[in-house]
Amino acid sequence: MKIAVCMKFNEGEPNPFDEAALECALGIGGDITVVSMCPKSAYDPLKRLTRLGVRAVLISDPVFAGSDTLATGYILSCALRRIEPDLVLCGRQSTDGDTAQVGPCLSAMLGIPVITNVMSLEFDGGTMRCETRMGRDSARLPCLLTVERICRLRFARLGSRVEDAEVWDNSILKADTSRCGLKGSPTRVLKTFENKHGQRHCKFISKDELIRLIDQLRNEPEKILEKTTGNTKLKEVWTIGRLMEAEAIAERVVEIKEKDPAKIAELIKEKRPAVVLWKADLWGRKNAPVAAALLNTGLCADCTALETDGKRLFMYRPARSGSITAKIECRTDPQMATVRTKSHSGDIIVSGGRGVRDKIPELKRFAASIGAELGASRGLVDLAEAPYDVQIGLTGKTVAPKIYIAVGISGAVHHTCAIENAGTIIAINPDKNARIFEYADYGVAEKF
Repeated sequence: MKIAVCMKFNEGEPNPFDEAALECALGIGGDITVVSMCPKSAYDPLKRLTRLGVRAVLISDPVFAGSDTLATGYILSCALRRIEPDLVLCGRQSTDGDTAQVGPCLSAMLGIPVITNVMSLEFDGGTMRCETRMGRDSARLPCLLTVERICRLRFARLGSRVEDAEVWDNSILKADTSRCGLKGSPTRVLKTFENKHGQRHCKFISKDELIRLIDQLRNEPEKILEKTTGNTKLKEVWTIGRLMEAEAIAERVVEIKEKDPAKIAELIKEKRPAVVLWKADLWGRKNAPVAAALLNTGLCADCTALETDGKRLFMYRPARSGSITAKIECRTDPQMATVRTKSHSGDIIVSGGRGVRDKIPELKRFAASIGAELGASRGLVDLAEAPYDVQIGLTGKTVAPKIYIAVGISGAVHHTCAIENAGTIIAINPDKNARIFEYADYGVAEKF
């Protein structure tokens, strides 16, 4: 079997989701090619991967610089057509971009089926059978899978040889330069600023007051968070499925039922709406990029706020692991975006971090005593003290419970950006200066 693994490097480090994809490929076996569209600075870290017995190809040309997800998908599709793989594996997302768009977009450009959010996979006589975050799924080869951070990349054997990586520029790919780089990228970042979204005013309480507070919050009406800005409205906005955020920016909202993205793309071509919004849930993240590729239009991912001047839509989303917020415009029609909504989380989530790695039984008993769902930070999962499917954060899942209780969590950006839609956040950490308290409504500065 010929397998292609798409891998991104950020400051010389491979994207952890892509590392998981490569480990899955090595587990299947066959003729494996790692393809990386990066600057020349990625050559050496990419080359080192050849010690695992894989072929390495670096896609790099100045004309590719500044490519958004649509342009990146197009350039990678040109490379993969030269390789002709039976199976394409990608990480679910990159940790710096967090769009989760390139894989589905690439599948549409290659004309092959896609399965996203893969938690486990097996090859069965020409069919890939997968367990995903949305349930079981399967596809005949050729197909493309996007893999969650479900495994660690193995170490190379002692004495294994390093081979040269191939470098393909556009003289080899022969991509249409009008579809590459900034010129070929329909989404454009207008400005960026430090992300302070989600910060709250923390009131410190004692540990003895905690249960009484939880009981009180449980009986209060759920908070509705404002997700849009501006008073001027667009005449009409389409939504795929019900999306209440559209009502704040449109005089008229047209709701389209969720269905095959190719059929949605055909309807959009026929009716020509100016703006189409999708939910930034698992279904939307899988299907919106496919429709965008079929329509050759831009797609802004995971928006936290929307704004309009009555003619164009401006979208705000977290970037660089949530440390900044970017204001983005889509320069093609239809303008499309996936929008964060309140997820179907439990009423209460108790999430543990490295600070409670020695108190997991106590954490579980506490969660059970208040009828809470269990979660974990990346730190606890990395220590193998919690399963990946409960990880909350940029490299896990986004949640929006009525009450979120963070226990022993420091409050890194990649965690707080995934809990900002929670109704009330309670943080328990003996370090009163921990960052998590900046994003909490209530704090307990005591040991758990």
